[in-house]
Amino acid sequence: EQGAKILDVRTPEEFAAGAKPGAINIPVQVIANEIAAAASPGDTLVIYCKMGGRADVAAQILRSMGYAKSFNVGGLYDW
Repeated sequence: EQGAKILDVRTPEEFAAGAKPGAINIPVQVIANEIAAAASPGDTLVIYCKMGGRADVAAQILRSMGYAKSFNVGGLYDW
């Protein structure tokens, strides 16, 4: 989606090994504390990880924090 921010919620090591162009790395373990520096609650957030599980957790956390347009798109190679 045009204008969406892409969040990679894998570890920094996984991110360094390869990521989607333009992705922002915020590991799921720290997403609640670090999201405000990368996005506003009105932003559309496209979230991925390696297989989709961590992205699902991250999307749930973000939606509970008011980031209503947070979407799990699955794993790195799913899209």
